[in-house]
Amino acid sequence: MKAKYLFCFLLSFSLLGYGQTSIKNNYDIKKNRLLIKATAMYIHSVNQGFIDMDSAVVLACTANKFPVSMSFDEGYNDGSYLPGGKMVDENNIDTAKDILKQLKKTDKIRLLLHLGSHYLFKTGEKKEDLQQSLFFIQQAIELSNAMGIPKWKQQSNILLGKYYVQANNPVESKKIFAKVVIESRNFNDRKSLAEALSNQGTYLSLDDPDKEKALSESMILYRSVGEKELEIELLMKLLTVHFWKGNIDLAEKELLQASALQKKIGFKHLHYTSAPLAFIYSVKYNLNKSLFYSINSIETMEATNDMICADNFYLRLGNIYEKMEHTKEALELYKKSFDVGTKNINSGSWYKSFPLTIQLFIKDKRYKEALDYLKKADTYPPNTAIDIFYLSQTRASLYEKIGNNVLAEKYYLEMARNAENMMSTRTSRNVAIGYSQVSLFYAKTGKPDQAKFYADKALDVSKKTNQNFTIQELDLSLFKIDSLKGNYLSAIGHYQDYNKVNDSLYNVSKNREIEELKIQYETLKKEDNIKTLEMQSKLQQSKLHRSRLLINLSIGSILLLVVIIGLLYNSYKVKQKNNKELMIKENEISQQNIKLQHLLEDKEWLIKEIHHRVKNNLQTVISLLNSQSAYIDDDLALSTIKNSQHRIHAMSLIHQKLYMSENISTINMPIYINELVEYLKDSFNLKQNIRFKINIDEIELDVSQAIPLGLIINEAVTNSIKYAFPDNSQGIISISLITKDTDHYLLTIADNGTGIILDPDKKTKNSFGMSLIRGLSDDLDGKFSIENSNGTLLQLSFEKNEQTRKHTI
Repeated sequence: MKAKYLFCFLLSFSLLGYGQTSIKNNYDIKKNRLLIKATAMYIHSVNQGFIDMDSAVVLACTANKFPVSMSFDEGYNDGSYLPGGKMVDENNIDTAKDILKQLKKTDKIRLLLHLGSHYLFKTGEKKEDLQQSLFFIQQAIELSNAMGIPKWKQQSNILLGKYYVQANNPVESKKIFAKVVIESRNFNDRKSLAEALSNQGTYLSLDDPDKEKALSESMILYRSVGEKELEIELLMKLLTVHFWKGNIDLAEKELLQASALQKKIGFKHLHYTSAPLAFIYSVKYNLNKSLFYSINSIETMEATNDMICADNFYLRLGNIYEKMEHTKEALELYKKSFDVGTKNINSGSWYKSFPLTIQLFIKDKRYKEALDYLKKADTYPPNTAIDIFYLSQTRASLYEKIGNNVLAEKYYLEMARNAENMMSTRTSRNVAIGYSQVSLFYAKTGKPDQAKFYADKALDVSKKTNQNFTIQELDLSLFKIDSLKGNYLSAIGHYQDYNKVNDSLYNVSKNREIEELKIQYETLKKEDNIKTLEMQSKLQQSKLHRSRLLINLSIGSILLLVVIIGLLYNSYKVKQKNNKELMIKENEISQQNIKLQHLLEDKEWLIKEIHHRVKNNLQTVISLLNSQSAYIDDDLALSTIKNSQHRIHAMSLIHQKLYMSENISTINMPIYINELVEYLKDSFNLKQNIRFKINIDEIELDVSQAIPLGLIINEAVTNSIKYAFPDNSQGIISISLITKDTDHYLLTIADNGTGIILDPDKKTKNSFGMSLIRGLSDDLDGKFSIENSNGTLLQLSFEKNEQTRKHTI
């Protein structure tokens, strides 16, 4: 009755009675009911409750061409003929009502329950359907009370409890089911009590402590009466509760039990247990087992031709390949999931392949392809809250990677709002990861307070749901937050936690895992082939036992085959051993490279932070000098302070360029010199009387050379501005830095002003500046000259130092 998921495609299917259903799996009615429940529970779980259980049941019945009534008629339909039942399944209600008038006692109650269930679980959500359902249920209750038969009283009240669930009255529903359980305990009928407890546990909320007790007791009772299919169904319901409550280890154990029981009774649709196992091992970072069960789920799915959840199974395998860094295989499987989901009846999981494909493009830095693929969201908009959440998450991640932090922040905040709206036990892990990603974004962009706010929200989700999540983004964010705030001891702890998760992901060679598992499957196939050959050989021996010659020939052939297989296997083992040794060594080298890369990134980040702080300290000194100048009246002292400010700014500009640039080793001289000149023009408030001609080659210098060179330019240009053009006369200052030979540069600063006094016996105002220029030239191991040539001409010839050459290479 709920309308969280609309089944428009149901119009193309005609639901027939049991006798007309095309069943290809050779199951009896009990196993077919188990198939419906297993399929529905899986669809409900993988969509984290955003597809309700009733819609999932309808989807499962439609895909398998079963009547929807097969999912709810177990209590009153024992397989015997039900007058009017076929009419109800074919939606021929008027004919069914005519038949109802002619029926008496048991058959009448059964048809009343069938009509009530038909309207109760009808697709869509109409008030009229609920009213019709209650009308037939009340008639069934009145008739069962009049007959006094406990079974029909129980069945009628169970359906009434389900009615209140659909009517959104959980309190009344809980009362009805509790009453049915109490009455069933008095019947001394274990199967009847098991059914009552099963319905009670199924319809209690996930957070209700009585849910687990009721399901567990029901499972034990079904086991005691030999109802294997129902025992498995209850075990699957119970493990689902444990999984969503965070008890993953217990859920894993119960899944393995369920799989063993399914094999024991001949239930072939094992993918509904192997796929959840694949997910659990993925959460535990056991990629070896996760890959094994994921491949196994696809094999059994294809073997049974049960393709309703194919979109999810392909998605799961693609996700595991992505974690193992097999991008090509992952992309192919995501595309397969998308194609299956958009063309066929599906579990609703295919939409996740859309953001996962974009995330894979982002991981490979294929940003243009990611942006193009994102446009598909216009054609395929998300339908559920969880898919809206994933789309916002993907957009935020993409825009962050391409450097558009404005849009990235917008979509991260949109994702956080969506997370608050969809918070539940089933989605708690997704919500916690979402908050962690927002926190890490703010930590990276230097906003520790906002980062701490969302980190706390992620931790709060973990506490409220009693689930200890291991989230890489959260550990990395907490490390950066503590680093920004100076809490270095705490930062080290969080960084170690982050590395533990990283190491657990890469502690075994991914390529080796895949190859080993492929070999395992090939070996299993070969073993199956050998068993088949042995069976055929035995059959032939029984038929041709009179012919000794053929018997001997068959035995000889088998022995020869065994010898050949033995030789091939021995050769294969030797080769495999050598390959394993090589792969172990390659893995060790790869791990060392990864760790060294992490250390290099941390070092670069710290160096940038040092440059940032040096720049800030120099700016503070400039501000102090500026404040001091306000209390000085002496012009010479003021000029001295002003000159010092210019020199400090020249150095500060170097450090600013270093921490803002991706290259923390060298300075781009054209950009630096132009910005320095602009600063000096603004400082002296130059008008149009002095013009600058700047010619700088594309040169990168180490900081040890860039700072002296910047100070020399500062001194020379300052002297020209102050003394070369008296009385605001017109003039030109030329600055050039050119490459003469390989790693050999020439700096020229010239003006067409009054020229400079070169007599060493005369002290000029710029004598300190000239001494500073000469000293800095010596620091550069350069050849310095100054002369009067229609003004002042200063030249400095120097070579690139060894450190800069290494960075350039």
